Amino acid sequence: MWTVLFLAMFFGLLSAGMPIFLVLGACAAVLYLVSGQPMIGVAQVVIDHLNSSTLMSLPLFVMAAAFMRQGGVAKALVDVSAAWLGGIRGSLGLVTVVACTLFAAICGSSVATALAMGTILLPAMIEKGYPRSFALGVIGASGTIGIVIPPSLALILYGIVAEQSVPRLFLAGILPGLLQAAAFFAWVWYDARRRNFPVEPAIPFGDRIRVTIRAFPALLVPLIVLVGIYGGIVTVTEAAALAAAAALLVSLVFYRGFRVTQTLSVIADALRSAGTIMLIVATALAFGHWMTESGVPAKLVTWTLGHHLPTWGFLLSINVLLLILGCFLEVVAALLLVIPILAPALQPLGVDPVHFSIIFTHNMEIALVHPPVGLNLYVLSTISDAPIGEVIRGILPFLILLLIVLGIITYFPPLTMWLPQFVYGH
Repeated sequence: MWTVLFLAMFFGLLSAGMPIFLVLGACAAVLYLVSGQPMIGVAQVVIDHLNSSTLMSLPLFVMAAAFMRQGGVAKALVDVSAAWLGGIRGSLGLVTVVACTLFAAICGSSVATALAMGTILLPAMIEKGYPRSFALGVIGASGTIGIVIPPSLALILYGIVAEQSVPRLFLAGILPGLLQAAAFFAWVWYDARRRNFPVEPAIPFGDRIRVTIRAFPALLVPLIVLVGIYGGIVTVTEAAALAAAAALLVSLVFYRGFRVTQTLSVIADALRSAGTIMLIVATALAFGHWMTESGVPAKLVTWTLGHHLPTWGFLLSINVLLLILGCFLEVVAALLLVIPILAPALQPLGVDPVHFSIIFTHNMEIALVHPPVGLNLYVLSTISDAPIGEVIRGILPFLILLLIVLGIITYFPPLTMWLPQFVYGH
């Protein structure tokens, strides 16, 4: 009965256009009232969860992404990718895949990656004669790498909710992210030869070195994060603060994308984005507390084990469920709703929570590029004035590749588990 009530309220309010944090908050409040559970402890539960040093890294990484996006870093990464890929047919498409992967390793946000790269590369690709639908497709799809390559905001939240080591999750995302980038790179290379896309001229070796040196300060930011965390020098939160400071320094001193007097404006934009995420987190935590108290997760585990689903069948059904949820929910909301319910079922079925984090995150990547809520689709439609149908048409080949990669990630655990086990052991 509670499930039916929740679903009716949730999708009713969502379809009415209410913001997701209000939908979650309203649903949680009504469920507490009608089920007779005391609400007095909810505020304390939410505050206790929000009072997390790891969660503090989230707004700091968002701030680093804002500095990078507006500070000229994206252009430096595009330039260095173009310098080394010139002379190959379809080189601007290949540059998009590589530049998005590099930018993702800095900002941790898919939408920010698609927005920053779309602003620079979309006009350039159209000017060179690329079909607009292809340009939109490769930018939108490559932007999804942002939520699996570390530092990933989605993996930080997963670590908090599922009580897993964030550095271990970051390591788990590296090889799947690179596999996805390689799949996109191979498809763009093949499609460029098939459709005879333009060739950008190669530049002299000395100029390549010069462009690479100019991009070096931007590439230092993810290096600071990874070396700091895995060298045991800083925590994830301290690494996020270092990343934000380094991103600000690089943007102001090396690339001068904005003036010192505009710094507060950039910070304000970042805080608005972070505040939105934190509001969703707070209301989802209240709902999650109700779920725990109601015993729904325990019943789900009992039901799953009672039906004796094999592990592969469980993972297949979860993938289908997540792909459906991705049609209606954005990443943070889906994570905070689903993980508290599914987490208890993983261990009895022999599914490692670290492995599952990448399965979940990759599903959410796919959600970012399929309708009706694919945020990357709407971002690209907005900045290009293209109909949403044209964006979807361009994204379809990459959507198929994403589903193939999802199958590999799901049923070949060593892809995600090798690096964490190599660094930290079993």
